[in-house]
Amino acid sequence: MDVTRGGFPADAAPFSRNSPPDTPAVFDTMPEPTSGGDVAVLMSGGVDSAVLCIDLVTRGKRVFPLYVRFGLRWEEAELASVGNFLQAVERPGLMPLSILEEPVADVYGPHWSTGGSPVPDAESDDEAVYLPGRNVLLVAKAAVWCLLRDIDALALGCLRSNPFPDSTPAFFRELQSVLNMAMNGRIRLIRPLEACRKEDVIRKGIDLPLRHTFSCLSPVGDLHCGLCNKCAERRRGFRKAGVADETPYAASFAATP
Repeated sequence: MDVTRGGFPADAAPFSRNSPPDTPAVFDTMPEPTSGGDVAVLMSGGVDSAVLCIDLVTRGKRVFPLYVRFGLRWEEAELASVGNFLQAVERPGLMPLSILEEPVADVYGPHWSTGGSPVPDAESDDEAVYLPGRNVLLVAKAAVWCLLRDIDALALGCLRSNPFPDSTPAFFRELQSVLNMAMNGRIRLIRPLEACRKEDVIRKGIDLPLRHTFSCLSPVGDLHCGLCNKCAERRRGFRKAGVADETPYAASFAATP
């Protein structure tokens, strides 16, 4: 798989559109980019951005995957998974991965995300994994990248269950306005999955190699730890979707939470 710090090309294989009947129709009502069909997608390594990326390609968009590297404890394993997934789903319209650098260690200090303390475990609330300012930094960096390449839509895989203040419709509406005011641009921040639950997205991507996606705060080598907040969320999502979880976990389980 090609990786670039601002480049293009890639091709191969189709994606099944057969969604289970209880998957929301949100995928069929997503906002359309205004020109050229080019969309950048912020890739987190997880199921949501992975499925969103390929769904956009099947709609005839030219999709530019972006990964913003903050220097967080899980990113080496996460970025490897992004690469493996994109290589497995190569097809026309899916452009090479671009990696942007946005180190936050000097800002976050001895934070759990940088290795300063234990990560939130499987019993913790979702609020425990909040990363201050993450979406501000992600979107600002990616929006400038898009502006300089005449890409007018930036897609994020935010779900309706996201509890954080920087993931609300009002936040993205205001941020879009500020970005366009600052850059005299017309970038659109689109969130096609905002009405979806994790299990809906997993069902939507049932024909994709979701084993190559990544959702772990404390990987053991290239394995999901199985014990952190995000691993628990991942396991619940597959269970609720009724889809086999092929994720290799370092921990073994008697039952899925």
